[in-house]
Amino acid sequence: MKQIADTCRVALVQAEPVMFDAAAGLRKTLRYLEEAASAGAELIVFPELFIPGYPIGMNFGFSMGKRSEKGRRDWKRYYDASLVAGGPELESLAAAAKERKVYLSVGFSERDAVSGTLYNSNALIRPDGTCQIHRKLKPTGSERLVWGDANRDYFPVMDTPWGPAGSLICWESYMPLARVALYNKGVTLYISPNTNDNPEWQATIRHIAIEGKCFFLNSDMLVRKSSYPRDLETWEDVAGLPDMVCRGGSCIVDPYGHYLTEPVWEEETIIYAELDMQMAAASRMEHDAIGHYARPDVLELLVKDEAYTGTP
Repeated sequence: MKQIADTCRVALVQAEPVMFDAAAGLRKTLRYLEEAASAGAELIVFPELFIPGYPIGMNFGFSMGKRSEKGRRDWKRYYDASLVAGGPELESLAAAAKERKVYLSVGFSERDAVSGTLYNSNALIRPDGTCQIHRKLKPTGSERLVWGDANRDYFPVMDTPWGPAGSLICWESYMPLARVALYNKGVTLYISPNTNDNPEWQATIRHIAIEGKCFFLNSDMLVRKSSYPRDLETWEDVAGLPDMVCRGGSCIVDPYGHYLTEPVWEEETIIYAELDMQMAAASRMEHDAIGHYARPDVLELLVKDEAYTGTP
């Protein structure tokens, strides 16, 4: 490992998104960014699809072989609220990160600038305002009705003063080879924007922190039934949801699998922590999954990190 800074002050923003509203979502993101930066955060992390929100429980009128026009109109409303990479919303976030000299991670629904496809994406922005995007490799379950499979930006990793930082979105972390692809790039900061408020996920993130000998930044959101616009044409999808649809659980796990911050439930807040970055190297003394504990003579991972071209 290269020489890295001793400490990193992290802020995880666990908040309720402004559903279906990119402009209001951007304003809320910028407010939280300003608050966290003012508190001394050097790396600020927002949840999965924070702009324009994760529409849990909606199916946009899809059923096997069928779809509805009401659902199509709600999907188009969500599509219109999604962000284009390099568009004005991401430029505003990049400008704010540059002004406050922070690293910033934000989950967003990405609207492709050329095709009509949406992607579940995460932006990692440097203090100089430059940005890299990661698109979710495989949308999970019925997410595939809304977002497409990534066709580029598979495993981007950003050099930071605290070592390489990278992200896998939600259940991408259940793809073992994807995790190894990230480990192979030496990540010390494993950023996980997600919508997992179940106890099994807490077991998963502690395992990954131990396996990858990295800090696991578990960034979840709050979603309430009241989060959804009341004038959705497919409101019946939302009507049966509980009042608290997603209850958070954001936390930070250290490279030994211990909670550095305990999970926070059903509360909109910013979680702060001071990471001892020298712990990442120290934890690899007896186990380094891509170093002395690897067997490249027996096991090999082939990663096609280039963009898909449609040719073999």
